[in-house]
Amino acid sequence: MPLEAGLLEILACPACHAPLKEADTELLCTGEGCGLAYPVKDGIPVLLVDEARRPA
Repeated sequence: MPLEAGLLEILACPACHAPLKEADTELLCTGEGCGLAYPVKDGIPVLLVDEARRPA
């Protein structure tokens, strides 16, 4: 389910403050060296570093 229009524009990675991009059921950090993937559960982004995974 895509996020509401405009929401992705104001969200940022809590770890490095880089913009996020939507991919399937996750939001991916676009920052160099960070690369964390934050889950989106029931249409709600979970922007907690402890809940993020580091993509392989």
